[in-house]
Amino acid sequence: MPIKHPTTRPPVKLGVEVLFEKHLDLIRGKRVGLITNPTGLDSRLDSIIDRFRAEPEVKLAALYGPEHGVRGNAQAGEYVPFYFDEQLKLPVFSLYGQTHKPPADMMTNLDEYMRTFDTKHEGKQVEAGMMQSVDVMVFDLQDVGTRVYTYIATMAYAMQAAAEADIPFIVLDRPNPVNGVAMEGPILEYPQYSSFIGLYPIPLRHGMTAGELAQLFNERFVAADGHHKKCKLTVVPMENWTRGEWFDETSLPWVLPSPNLPTPESATVYPGQVILEGSNLSEGRGTTKPFEMFGAPWIDGFVLAKQLNDLNLPGVKFREVWFTPTFSKFAGQQCGGCQLHVTDRDAYRPVATTLAILSVVKRIYGGKLELHASYFDKVLGTSSVREALERGEPVDKIVAGFKSGLTEFARQREPYLLYR
Repeated sequence: MPIKHPTTRPPVKLGVEVLFEKHLDLIRGKRVGLITNPTGLDSRLDSIIDRFRAEPEVKLAALYGPEHGVRGNAQAGEYVPFYFDEQLKLPVFSLYGQTHKPPADMMTNLDEYMRTFDTKHEGKQVEAGMMQSVDVMVFDLQDVGTRVYTYIATMAYAMQAAAEADIPFIVLDRPNPVNGVAMEGPILEYPQYSSFIGLYPIPLRHGMTAGELAQLFNERFVAADGHHKKCKLTVVPMENWTRGEWFDETSLPWVLPSPNLPTPESATVYPGQVILEGSNLSEGRGTTKPFEMFGAPWIDGFVLAKQLNDLNLPGVKFREVWFTPTFSKFAGQQCGGCQLHVTDRDAYRPVATTLAILSVVKRIYGGKLELHASYFDKVLGTSSVREALERGEPVDKIVAGFKSGLTEFARQREPYLLYR
């Protein structure tokens, strides 16, 4: 059962709970296609799949899994084929490379393969044959508030497919775990840097829920290229969630949304530390603290921690660590580096912090730091950040360059916000 924190406010009620309590008419008598994974739970830890199957007036017809699969058992970039679930007696379609089978030698350099595969659009749309037995599509996934997290691209593609098939699309909303106030980073330059890890021109940390993003996408982007039309979208909002709340303030149970985001703390640093995926620094995959720890075999953690702490970055301290990843970058090699300890998460700015990390590593270790230009630029949604880092520009100047874009995005998103 979820941990109960002392509060005078009523508990947050998730979109899935509001659906079954107040809006069953949206799915009554219909064959439902459900996009979900292990985060598709209510506040009592009951699975949405079980809730649909237990409802006599609803027919659950098919399941669709994002990256990592319906059961959440696939690692980042791992191919998940179509299968029939014998326990649930349902077909399970993958929306992460269903028709884009990887080469047999992908495991020889998994990180390089992931950088290539993760950005591709091919094979990640809902194809017409996947929806032949479906009257309505339902999306219930826990997003993590960062543009590069692929669940929102999966949602956008599914919305396009639902529009083309002329069937309704329902989003059951969930909290933004890193709150719905703070926005950070550059706006993606569209369409030049559009990819599966960033489809549309929104900031790296967008400060919106999946339901709010669905409304924004549907009105501004889904039909913008002329090849698609708007979908028949319904967002079932949460009740009692406010924009300033972090996930651990909701009393909801945390279920890891993907294998390398095990805790709310890892989600807190993710909007910045995900940038390290575009470099030759380990972002901590293959350790028990992914994204909280980072480093490389050629880094002295003692030296790096001192240099970073001397910056007095707001809301964060760095501690020297040594770790040996069990997979991903530097698997089996001892790395020196740091662990981020967030001391004030409202003051902490993950994007600016990670750019400072890269700047300091470049200053200390020079050419040993490599930025994988294509992937790095797609994560940031622009080449300007990488080019500025390579020129040695101050991080404060780089971050100041985001301000006008964030101000404009705040204005654009306003009509689509659902919560105080």
